[in-house]
Amino acid sequence: MGEWGAARALRRLRTRLERLAREVAKFGAVGAVGFLVNVAVFNLCIHTLQLAPIRSGVISQVVAIGTNYLGNRYWTYRHTDKRRIRRETVLFFAFSGIALVIENAVLAVSHYGLGFTSPLADNIAKNVIGLGIGTLFRFWTYRTWVFRAGSAGRIFGRSASGGRLTAKEKREDRRVLLK
Repeated sequence: MGEWGAARALRRLRTRLERLAREVAKFGAVGAVGFLVNVAVFNLCIHTLQLAPIRSGVISQVVAIGTNYLGNRYWTYRHTDKRRIRRETVLFFAFSGIALVIENAVLAVSHYGLGFTSPLADNIAKNVIGLGIGTLFRFWTYRTWVFRAGSAGRIFGRSASGGRLTAKEKREDRRVLLK
């Protein structure tokens, strides 16, 4: 690789990292709004309505998941393929459901397994530790499978029909990655 090739590769890498940083920032902003909704509804349910911690966690997360879907679909990933919106919605809510289980499992272990039953302990378990693990899971799954730019159903370098990508599809994938 010559000097020009190395410079071109570095420019491409920088462009991809800048795009990733923008995506992470938007995902984080949407997540911050979802976090505020989650915490507010959780504390409302547990302290005002006197619901059990896990029930409060599930209710608050369902409300936050709806908020996050709207933010991610119409802002963070608005540029992605909209031809498969039904598939995208099903995957979004399925992966969000798995993250919901992750968050509330951490809360259940803390509250019922370890006996940390104070409001502060419940909030730390659910809204710091559980949410942190769930957020990493969601970011990876959303960008990998849910909001795929120009993918039209492609996963792992295969076309929607199950075969290898055509040369045209490969060029399109490269073009989308470099945007």
